[in-house]
Amino acid sequence: MRRYTLPALGILIGAVVGFLYYYYIGCMTGTCPITSRPLNSTLYGALMGGLLVKLFKK
Repeated sequence: MRRYTLPALGILIGAVVGFLYYYYIGCMTGTCPITSRPLNSTLYGALMGGLLVKLFKK
């Protein structure tokens, strides 16, 4: 259980940050592939959060 806590936390924080990026900054024209829709931005943030946490694990 403890093994998955840090990666899950990284994914969760990344997803929240991705959604907040869409909400506050986003894409005005709708042509941006990542930030044009909230789902894309949230999934991308979750992916980046998970990868960032993996960098610091032994």
